[in-house]
Amino acid sequence: MDLKLKGHSVIITGGTKGIGRAIAETLSDEGCNIGLCARNADDVAAAVDALSAKGVKVVGQALDVADGDAFKAWIAEAGAELGGIDAFVSNVAGSNAPGDEGWISQFNYNILSAVHGVEACKPFFKESSNPSVVMISTTAALEHFMNAGPYNAMKAGLLNYSGALAQELGVKGVRVNAISPGPIFIEGGSWDKIKQGMTAFYDSTLATIPLGRMGSAEEVAAQAALLISPLGGFTTGTNVVIDGGMTKRIQY
Repeated sequence: MDLKLKGHSVIITGGTKGIGRAIAETLSDEGCNIGLCARNADDVAAAVDALSAKGVKVVGQALDVADGDAFKAWIAEAGAELGGIDAFVSNVAGSNAPGDEGWISQFNYNILSAVHGVEACKPFFKESSNPSVVMISTTAALEHFMNAGPYNAMKAGLLNYSGALAQELGVKGVRVNAISPGPIFIEGGSWDKIKQGMTAFYDSTLATIPLGRMGSAEEVAAQAALLISPLGGFTTGTNVVIDGGMTKRIQY
C-alpha cells in the first residue's frame, strides 16, 4: 500500500533506538525526510548515516529534550534544513530514579518535551498540507501495571494532553493521535532484560496476552505511519492500543 508519505518531513524524538528507530526506518522507507534527536552522539550519527543511505534527507542532533530551549532551537533548525515539518512524533521517557527526582524527570521528558515539540512545530504546520502529531504512550497509562509510579502517571497525562490538543488544533487542520503499546520485545531493550533477569515476571506477563507473544517495534511503527499518512486524514483524538489483547477493559 502506498501511504502517500513521500516528501513528508517528520521530527522524531528518541529516534535512534527501539520504537523511535523503527518509526524512522518505516517512514524513511515510505520516502519521508527525517529529523531525529537522542542523547548519544554516536547513535545519532549512525542512525543518520543508515537512514540517509535510503535516499531521503536526514538531519540529526545529540541533545537532551529536557533542555527546552535547546530542543526548540533544534526543531527550528531541522525544519529549515528539511524544508518544512509535516509531523512530530514524541517518543521519550525519563528516568525511574526514586523519590521526587523520578517524578520530575518523567514530567520533563514525557509531558514538557511533548509540549515544547508541538509548540516548535506549529509554525511549520501552518505550511503543511497534512500536519499531524503522534504521542507514544503505554498501556500502563490505561490500567494498573506494576506500581503507582511516575512513568505510568505521566504517560497517562500525555494521553490527556494529546486528546485535548486534538480538539484545540483540529480547527487548524492539525491531527493529534496517540499510540499505547503494550509489552514490546526489542533485543537489548527493557523486556529483553526482564526476560533475562526476572524470568518469572516476564512469563507471567506473557501469559496475560491472548495472542501469546509480545509485540515488535515494527508493528508500532506501522501504526504510526498510518496515523501520519494522508490515508489517516480523518483520524484525530484517538489512542491506538497495540498490546495483543493484554488490557482487559472494553473499548467503546
